[in-house]
Amino acid sequence: MFRTALRNVFAHKARLLMTVLAVMLGVAFVSGTLVFTNTISDAYQKSSAKGFDRVDVAVRPEYQDSEGDKVGRTAELTRALLDKAAHVPGAASATGVVSGFTAVADKDGKLLGGDWQSAGGNYWGAKDPRYPLVAGHAPHGRGEVLLDSRTAERAGYRVGDTVRLSVDGPVLTPTVAGIFTTDDGNVAAGGSLALFDTPTAQALFGKKGSYDEIDVRAAAGTAQSALKAELDKALPSRLVETTTGEHLADEQARAISASMSGLRQALLVFAGIALFVGTFIIANTFTMLVAQRTRELALMRAVGASRRQVTRSVLIEAFAVGAVAGVTGLAAGIGIGAGLRGLLGSFGASVPDGPLVVTPGTVAAALAVGVLITMLAAWLPGRRAAKIPPVAAMSSVHAKATTKSLVLRNTLGALFSAAGVAVVLAGTTMNADSGQGAMGLGAVLLIVGVFILTPLLSRPLIAAASPLLRVFGVSGKLARQNSVRNPRRTAATASALMIGLTLITGMTVMAGSLQTSIDKMASAAIRADYVVSMANRGPLSPDVADRLATAKGVTASSPLRNGESRIDGGTEFLTGVDGSAIGKLTDLKVRDGSFTVGGSRVVVDEDRAKEYGWTAGSRFTAHFEDGKAARLTVAGVYEGNEMLNGIILDNKVLTPHLTDPADMQVMVKTAGGASGAAKDRLVEALGTNPAIKIQDKQDISNEIAKMFTLMLNMVYGLLGMAVIVAVLGVINTLAMSVFERSQEIGMLRAIGLDRKAVKRMVRLESLVISLFGGVLGIGLGVFFGWAAGELLGTKMATYELVLPWGRMAVFLLLAGTVGVLAALWPARRAARLNMLAAIKAE
Repeated sequence: MFRTALRNVFAHKARLLMTVLAVMLGVAFVSGTLVFTNTISDAYQKSSAKGFDRVDVAVRPEYQDSEGDKVGRTAELTRALLDKAAHVPGAASATGVVSGFTAVADKDGKLLGGDWQSAGGNYWGAKDPRYPLVAGHAPHGRGEVLLDSRTAERAGYRVGDTVRLSVDGPVLTPTVAGIFTTDDGNVAAGGSLALFDTPTAQALFGKKGSYDEIDVRAAAGTAQSALKAELDKALPSRLVETTTGEHLADEQARAISASMSGLRQALLVFAGIALFVGTFIIANTFTMLVAQRTRELALMRAVGASRRQVTRSVLIEAFAVGAVAGVTGLAAGIGIGAGLRGLLGSFGASVPDGPLVVTPGTVAAALAVGVLITMLAAWLPGRRAAKIPPVAAMSSVHAKATTKSLVLRNTLGALFSAAGVAVVLAGTTMNADSGQGAMGLGAVLLIVGVFILTPLLSRPLIAAASPLLRVFGVSGKLARQNSVRNPRRTAATASALMIGLTLITGMTVMAGSLQTSIDKMASAAIRADYVVSMANRGPLSPDVADRLATAKGVTASSPLRNGESRIDGGTEFLTGVDGSAIGKLTDLKVRDGSFTVGGSRVVVDEDRAKEYGWTAGSRFTAHFEDGKAARLTVAGVYEGNEMLNGIILDNKVLTPHLTDPADMQVMVKTAGGASGAAKDRLVEALGTNPAIKIQDKQDISNEIAKMFTLMLNMVYGLLGMAVIVAVLGVINTLAMSVFERSQEIGMLRAIGLDRKAVKRMVRLESLVISLFGGVLGIGLGVFFGWAAGELLGTKMATYELVLPWGRMAVFLLLAGTVGVLAALWPARRAARLNMLAAIKAE
């Protein structure tokens, strides 16, 4: 049986080619994902580990929990604590670390390093071992700064040049005092790092006289654990926590691994989809191969082969196919992993140097996936073949599905579909958090149900295309008949395309609806012409709001300032605004009372009002971070959203209680509304600042749209793999169907059907099957997109369903194109059959 199985593999290698390709693509996706994420993770871990080479123990401030009505706060690492740490037994030295966001502009005034990877810090003393200088000298005072060598090279800065930068708003123009090298992972990934002397960094990052961290070096012969124990004895545990450098490196490695885990899982999901689609091809291929060998299998049964041996022979064939696909997929996956790493560079992202990582786990996963998926998909056709009675098979009496089996299949499909729809609809009545599980379960049940019912659905849906097919005469009539001749095969082929289009359509519906909803939210909630914020969404210096308030053409402005408070024993964040201007800058719906902010009068959103039982006129006490309290009155209850929510009060009340006031945004209204000239005046008022974003409503919408577009393009690219596998499935099914119908095609040629008509027949058959899958996929995608939107609507009041008719038409056209392209080779092969040889074929 083993030799027979191998002989069959070599005898049908051309027919198994598409199956090998389909499985190979899925395996390549899996192994490529593992190689890529392991390589990136390993490179970052090794790079970050270098940063801890000079840290034996790190001392960090401990957060002091709130007690009673006091607001919690983080302890300060003072100079006294640093000196104490430096003199504990076993300590060689101690370095105070200060860090924060620092935006550096290139020579054209544009931001270097990106919104989130632009960092700043302090250079310790005259020679900081963490940052070896390659040119220049240590910085002194606010007028000097150091730049990392990568940033300096990218922007063309040299020692002595003047550079524009900003920490929290105001523009600084220090001189480049020196250039240094660093193992910082963010810099290796394309970010920037600017260093100031310690007093300047403390002043700029709001750490006057204190540090973010104290790094202690151990003396020769002192273990990190021993140094940590000494520091724990000497320093107040209530104020600080100590961690060894080894533990920090392990923590960083785990964090990097966790961040890669999300990407790895997302990519593996799409790989799983491609493999799932591939199972339809494998099942179709082996079903057709087994059907073509019914006499051979029957003869084996007649001479003594058992059912198990027949099934086992099919599984051995599947094992051989899966092994070949696994090995070739692994090789292709290694190439994909290397290519993805190189692709990051073309997008402007830099990755630390390191070798390509191919772990034994990756090799095992690739081979296991290839073999197991193929054998599982081939098991059912093999089992079905073994159950055919030998006499019936030798007499060429094909075992057609009985009425009982069809009724059972359709009943099962209807039950699964009904259960799936019911669970999805139930999920739409839940909130966004609790409804996700129900929605996922319902989607799986519905897709399984539709797949089971697809043979039943194929007849009426394909029949609906009959009027169009009649236009093509005999070829069209034959194509329709061929499409419904074997409903199960048609269903399996169409289902492969259906899965991909379901996901693509669902994501498109959701993204389009979200974008429209966010546009509505921005236009409904904001009357301001511009919203000003830091590039990294960090805190703005109050100086920015002061400059904007006096800028030419500004008619109203208000900073949005955050402050922590304690209300009824719970922590609440307050939003401070300019009470006299906020009404001109926002347009929030008031549910109770009036939108009046000033003095002791505040407005609260519906969630807070419900939580505390407040209505217009209610009074409550807020305890601020300085320990003082104020009695406030609810003037109105408004409908909050993602842009504005919570408790809003006047800055004149909030600011005196803040230790270090900072704004998250500044809203600005200008005479004449938003325009290029008005924006230019604001940019000029802020000194052409690389760290600050000035956005009108359209800019905000475009920024969000850019994010959605990027996400959609990634999804389209990843699901493209599933569509390619589906195309291979259509090609495979048609090619084997042509082989199976060789005698029939020969007879059609003999009675006058020319080669063009034969080609047209095969193409139309492919087109009908592909459009059938496309219609099912788009229909399911719209349903799932609507259902997911209902969940999102519980968190986003402005959400509304928007159907992208244009894109759905494109998707249907794509399905048709897939059908036409997939039929090119099978149609040509059918037309070139020798009619006499075909008529003689068995």
